[in-house]
Amino acid sequence: MAAAIEVRSISKQFKLYHEHYTSLKERVIHYGRIPNEPFMALEDIDFDVEAGSTVGLLGHNGCGKSTLLKCVAGILQPTRGEIVTRGRVAALLELGAGFNHELTGRENVFMNAAILGLSKKDTELIFDEIVAFSELERFIDMQVRHYSSGMYVRLGFAVAVNVEPDILLVDEVLSVGDEAFQRKCIERVKKFQDEGRTILFVTHAADLVRRICDRAVVLDHGKMVIDGAPGEAVRVFRESLHGGELNETEEPRDAEVPEDASVEVVASKREVTHRVHITNVTIDHPGLRLNRNWMLPDEAMTIRVGYHASERTDDILFGIAIHDENGNHLFGTNTRILELDVPPADGDGEMSFEFHRVPLLDGTYLVTLAIQSSDEGTVYDWREQQARFEVMNPSRTNGLVSFPIDVHFGDTRINLAEGTGA
Repeated sequence: MAAAIEVRSISKQFKLYHEHYTSLKERVIHYGRIPNEPFMALEDIDFDVEAGSTVGLLGHNGCGKSTLLKCVAGILQPTRGEIVTRGRVAALLELGAGFNHELTGRENVFMNAAILGLSKKDTELIFDEIVAFSELERFIDMQVRHYSSGMYVRLGFAVAVNVEPDILLVDEVLSVGDEAFQRKCIERVKKFQDEGRTILFVTHAADLVRRICDRAVVLDHGKMVIDGAPGEAVRVFRESLHGGELNETEEPRDAEVPEDASVEVVASKREVTHRVHITNVTIDHPGLRLNRNWMLPDEAMTIRVGYHASERTDDILFGIAIHDENGNHLFGTNTRILELDVPPADGDGEMSFEFHRVPLLDGTYLVTLAIQSSDEGTVYDWREQQARFEVMNPSRTNGLVSFPIDVHFGDTRINLAEGTGA
């Protein structure tokens, strides 16, 4: 299939100025001699976007995603290389981009549609659809400088998707606005996909990439790291954020129990005695033996905790909690809750938490570990979200938790795990 977008070895260089002259006199005196240094925002980026496909651009803040999208849209010209687009391009690049704040919403609709190549007559035919999609009927004749950020997004996206573009460029807008409007945007994107339109969008939402993308391109400090399947691209994106270190072994450090520590692990704010302290933490799972740092959904996992007791301690409890990257508490327990007898700690020792299956989908998860007295009144040591593990979901199933599921058609049962009928 022919490429709708061809990005051929493009680089984009900016100048970083360290001195800022505000007066006309200073500018004239220093004209052409203002100290600056070159900054490569993009370096040798090369990929194609096939017609009818949806491609996501992933990367940390400042990696060049938005710059690349602006180059594709023609707003910026690359320093080197070439970009070819085939078909009408509609771009929604940033909040309020292309709006004149002194004009009304109605006037901005016609102005933006004209920029995208529509005549006034054509715009009149779709005007009601644009307003209905944006849900701004009451405010369409108000100056847009009075609009909220959510209203900007609604109107801009409504114009972009209703001019029937061959190529839609979107920068972060799919994650802006209220939940209902986000659903509406996703539904329209899926309709575009069904119609065979081409979509290139910037996002930080890994789950969104899995749900709607055919491929994803990951950028890191202006360079392309990978152009691949959504699951693999998300994994590389997360590794670039975390430096690729998914297991952790650290020396103990002095600390105080934080105010928001998990109650299952650290019950109250008290001084950490280090009478029994954690010496190392390792996370083991089947992927490590296959040269991959991530787990698959429902694989087993063992978290081993090495510890040292400076003196024999009979009254001891081990606790664990797991959070996602947004701080949501997913799981917490300790040896008292599990009604386990813990042997006295004396010198060096090791204990482990064994999970027979981890029913999580895509994400990076943070582990808190603690050693306390059995009544949780004394804190010997704790590690608040210092260890982590990653789960990579190879399918397009979305969400947070992996639920076992079979599908039945009459007397035929399809086991999705095995992909066979019974």
